[in-house]
This record gives sequence, C-alpha cells and structure tokens, in this order.
Amino acid sequence: MQERKIEELVREASRKGLSRRQLIQRAAVLGISAPALTVAMTKMAPAALAQDRPTLRIAQNAADLASLDPHYAAGTQDRALVDMVFNGLVRFKPGDSTQIEPDLATAVPEPSDQGGKQVWTFTLRDNVQVHKTGKSDAYTLTADDVVFSFKKAADENTSAYAGDYQGITVAKVDDKTVTFTLDNPLSPTLFLPKVANYSGGYVVPQKAYEALGADAFKTAPAGTGPFKFDSYTPQNSVALVANDDYFRGQPKLAGIDYRYIEESSSRESALLSGDIDVINGLPEGQWVDKMNKSDGVKADVFGVGEAIWLEINVTAKPFDDAKVRQAIALALSRENHVALFGAPVGETIYSVVPAQLMPGGLTEEQAKKAGVIYEQNIDQAKQLLAEAGVKDGFEIKLVTSQMDDYRRNYEVLQDELGKIGLKIDLQVVQHAAMHELIRKGTNPLVIYVAFRPTADTYLTQFFTTEGGNTNFAHYSAIDDAVAKARTTTDADEQAKLWQDANTQILKDYAAYPFLIKNLVYARSNKVDYGHELKSIVQLYPGIDETTSISS
Repeated sequence: MQERKIEELVREASRKGLSRRQLIQRAAVLGISAPALTVAMTKMAPAALAQDRPTLRIAQNAADLASLDPHYAAGTQDRALVDMVFNGLVRFKPGDSTQIEPDLATAVPEPSDQGGKQVWTFTLRDNVQVHKTGKSDAYTLTADDVVFSFKKAADENTSAYAGDYQGITVAKVDDKTVTFTLDNPLSPTLFLPKVANYSGGYVVPQKAYEALGADAFKTAPAGTGPFKFDSYTPQNSVALVANDDYFRGQPKLAGIDYRYIEESSSRESALLSGDIDVINGLPEGQWVDKMNKSDGVKADVFGVGEAIWLEINVTAKPFDDAKVRQAIALALSRENHVALFGAPVGETIYSVVPAQLMPGGLTEEQAKKAGVIYEQNIDQAKQLLAEAGVKDGFEIKLVTSQMDDYRRNYEVLQDELGKIGLKIDLQVVQHAAMHELIRKGTNPLVIYVAFRPTADTYLTQFFTTEGGNTNFAHYSAIDDAVAKARTTTDADEQAKLWQDANTQILKDYAAYPFLIKNLVYARSNKVDYGHELKSIVQLYPGIDETTSISS
C-alpha cells in the first residue's frame, strides 16, 4: 500500500516539476521516511521514476482552453496542446513546415488513378498505441480509427473544419491500409496538409473518443502523441505526462505543465525567476532584444508568421467606388504597421498570401512588376476622393478587438486615413465580440490577422463567394480562378494561378497587405526543443519526444 502511495507521489512530483529535495519533504508530510522512499523507488519500473526526467513548464498567452478536440482547436493555446497529444497520417517536419514527412503512415504516398478518380493510399505503422483513458484501455491504432476520424472531421456537427473534407471518400482496405478517393484531383500541395498534423488532419482514435464522449473529449482528450493528457484545472493549467509507449521512442521529458497566464509581464517575471521554462513572448523587436540581454534566457523569433491585412467591402457605399478604395490604398504605409512590431518580428508582405511562407504569394519584385505595390501618396489619395465626389471626406464607424495585434493596427489606420479626411470612429470590444460583429458586416474596413496553411485557404476563405462571412470584402472576381487553381495538379501552374488571383485582388483595391507577424517565444537556456525553429504551423515552438531540459 505504501509503495503505491509513493508511486502516486512520485508521479505528482513529476507533473509539478518538484526537485528530489521537495519530493522528500512532501513524503515526510505524508509520513513516509526518506529511506522508505528510496527503497520503494528502486523497485519501481523505469517509467514510474519520472522525476529523473524534468517536466517542462510553459506559459501561454491565454486565460483558459477552448477545446482540445483537434477538430475544433483553433486558438494558439489549444493548437499547441493538441500537437503534443495527437498525430496526423503525415506531419510537417518539426521546426520546418515547408517539408512533409510520414507520421502515423509509413510513407508519404503518390496519388494513383483508379477508375478515373484520384486515390491516395496510406499504410499505417504497426506500433502506434492509443493512450489509455479512465474509460478505455490502450490499444493499437487501426484503419478503423483513421476512417472514423476523417468522417468526424468532415461532419459539420463534429468538426469546425468540415468544409476541408468535402468530396473525399475515406475507406478501409485492411487493418493497416486506408484510401482517400477524391471527386476532384488535388495537387500534393493542397491534399497533404489535409491529412497532416493540423486541424482536421489530426487522427482522433474512435474507441477513446466514444468512451469519453464528445463533451468530455474537449477537456480530457486521448490521442497517440508523445504526451498523454493527465489533468485540467480550469483557468489555470493542463498537465500532460510522457507517453513512454510512443512509437518514436520515450520522451526526454517527464511531462508538460501547461499554464494559462494572460498577463505578459507575469509570464516574463515567471521566466526570469525560473518558475517557468518557456513563455509566449511579446511580438516586439525591443522585447526580443531585452530578453536576449537577460541572464539565462533566449528569445526565439520564427515562422510561420500570421499575415495582417486590410479588406475593403467593395459593395458598401462609398467603398463601391474604386476611386475611394484606391485612395485608401494610397493613404496607407506598410512601414507604419511593421513599425508596431519592429524587426525581426514584423516583415512586409505584398499580397495577402505571404510569399515568404508558401507558393502563390507575390514577392516585392513581382508586385512592383504588376503595378500593385501602392506606395503612400497623400496628395493623390485626396485627389481621388475629390474625383469620387467625397472631397471633404466622411466618417467610418469600426470596431476592433482589445488585443494589441488588432487594436494597434486599427489605431495606425485611423491616423493614416485621417490624413486624407476620413475620420474613423473606433470602438474597442472584446476579441470574441469583434469576430462576431465583423462577420455580421459591421466594419466596411476589416483588419484581419491569420495564418492559413495554403494559398488556396487564404484566397477561398477571405476573397471568394465560397468563403461566406469571412469574405469581408464581399468580393467575387477571383471565384473562377481559385476553383481552377484548386483542381490544377501541376505545382508551377497552380502557383501562377494563385499569384494572378492575388494580383487581381490588389488591382481591384479589395485588400491591402501589411505584414507578417512572426512568432516570439522565450525560453530558459537549458531548454532544447530538439529541432531548429524555422516555421511551425501550430504557432508554438513544437514540443515532442526530442525536447529536453539540461541540468
């Protein structure tokens, strides 16, 4: 009985990152002597001695989780946790999202033609174990789990990403083989992210999901990843423990103590005092410099960056006049918006699709050649407003989120447009309220901050009729071009079609791209993520079985 009590104590100490001295003190409180503790620990299996591996403590810029069901996880605070618990059939290479490699599948397949339809066939690994839960045992992942998961991802009643999986039939061939049959062929650039470790591509194990139930799964999930869910304290933290049966090997960490600390100064203090190992930092060049001058810590700046751009409602008066929209474009300055973040956090972009991150965006040279750079020209902007019959300007009522990325960019916009006589009445609301209001058409001018994994997703969601209420520009001129690009399997031709669509958006003054805001995290110098930090679609440094903390 005492050995069991000691084992539970050891696991608790591991989750909380307690030192051996603290463990002994805690044992004494429970009436367990140091010699008894030592004897019991020598009899434990290696996996139970998790205190010999450190627990990584990470603080995220959030008040709480929203959903840990990967088919609903959207916020950065959720995407990071989901990434540690689940896998896709393929994955973005850790630290470098420009490369795709096998994950639950043994290889990245090539498509085949079967009966005139494009078919992708995946063979599963033999040694993938689904996490044990309080209501289900561990078991070996099979094709049934994969079929279940993608049907769930395609169902709007059980997924926020159902639209990404329409026109795809998923079928089991045998326990280790799954096929995806597409109504319309897709290039690898578009298909593989759908089955990768991102959004609907994460595989949700059927037995675990059904045993726990949909609601419980959102706060206590089970997957196949390097870390297993252990506990959740609302508005405080989530604890994960190492999955020592992970198919890539035993993690170097005992677990993850994932804390919600919304206040940036509190996160910073916790890192500098040694109470936290990794924090979500401030997206400011000055803050990066300050952290890098502090003892024992390192600030990392990496992609993928979130694009920040302005959309103009082309159907709302007086913005339905192209001269008014052109005047707005000529009143703006990318440099003003980049300055909010500073180098190397902010980088200019010349199309809504960031050319730095993916095929289909416009580089500065390409935008200049197409005549869509639109350098700031206040006098010309005023002349265009006069020609449009609004020489004296007008007032625009807009709402913004209280979050800095939105509020500060709207404030810069307010100053820029004020110079040409357009007065912005800016109301600051809660972040969720802003998203609800702009989807109802409140703002004729919408600043948006987002990362999307492909050019198709950026263009479809924000600039086509198919995009629905996130097409804030109410724009339809590239509907056919985007549809054609989606079904083009030649990668070079596809990228050219996307570039043409980006150019058309800018020629019609439906949008003005400002910048990409790179990710900023800071860490103790003792933390080694196990990979370089180049670009990570889950919007955090990427913590896996190779991540370690030196003593």
